[in-house]
Amino acid sequence: MEAIGEPKNAASAGSDAQGKAAAHEPAAQPVYDLAGKRVYVAGHRGMVGAAIVRRLASEGCEVLTAGWPGVNLMEQSEVRAWMEANRPDAVFLAAAKVGGIHANATRPVDYLYNNLMIEANLIDAAHRAGVEKLLFLGSSCIYPKFAPQPIVEESLLTAPLEPTNEPYSIAKIAGIKLCEAYRRQHGRDFISGMPTNLYGPEDNFDLQTSHVMPALIRKAHEAKRSGARELVIWGTGTPRREFLHVDDCADALVFLMKHYSDLGHVNVGSGSDVTIFELAELVAEVVGFEGTIVTDASKPDGTPRKLMSAAKLQNLGWRPRIDLAEGLRTTYAWYLENC
Repeated sequence: MEAIGEPKNAASAGSDAQGKAAAHEPAAQPVYDLAGKRVYVAGHRGMVGAAIVRRLASEGCEVLTAGWPGVNLMEQSEVRAWMEANRPDAVFLAAAKVGGIHANATRPVDYLYNNLMIEANLIDAAHRAGVEKLLFLGSSCIYPKFAPQPIVEESLLTAPLEPTNEPYSIAKIAGIKLCEAYRRQHGRDFISGMPTNLYGPEDNFDLQTSHVMPALIRKAHEAKRSGARELVIWGTGTPRREFLHVDDCADALVFLMKHYSDLGHVNVGSGSDVTIFELAELVAEVVGFEGTIVTDASKPDGTPRKLMSAAKLQNLGWRPRIDLAEGLRTTYAWYLENC
């Protein structure tokens, strides 16, 4: 187990978002106060988990982390033993196996089985250990491929999923329903937040397993460095996608932990979207690539549009702070320093 007071990287990209976090919150007292609590962040080495750890630095709580090596989250006995021994008051369940279209298509077992095991072990162990509150992180891919836009929370399970990421989607839907089941049957205050496409420091820039944003940043950087005349992007470039900086996401998740307690899951997004081609243009501008952007229509587009409704979260009192251009600049700066 690791107990974290002031994270070493508290002055990194997330510090500005931390300082502004209080501006999102309504005057009403939170329904759950994190101050003085022992808070376990599962998946602290991932992009979202690391951002949550940074954000919690201003909450006056003790942050606990555990994972491989040490605790294998896919082994039920190890997870139960750790939870029983450390007894966190609250849990952010950000641990997951994640990847893009290619990774889901070529290794579906990794994204279905692994995620089912991780979430089931953690949610059940939290119940057995008497955890006061748990927030499960899902994904916008839980929604039907052709869901009406913007996608409201009630669209879940109303039509077929996008086939290219179905394994991951099904696992995340199971996590939502498991949290709802423990709330219904055992009265547990387990909630779920559904982040949109995220990007920022600690992202995965491996072209074989990354999502569209980090993949474009790396491709544009390598094209610039090699003097290439073209930057090739997958698909037609017409699909529309929504993006949220991971530090905004972490701020929203802490907000939900403090201010939300109900059965239904909550979308966590920016409320606006861009086409993949527009995104590629913006990435090229930030990176400094001056060649031509070329589409490869032989590659899959995925869902035509995926914009989640942000109304439920906004009505609770939260809105994002980091716009796409600013977020891309800081993310590229992080990439240059760390990759």
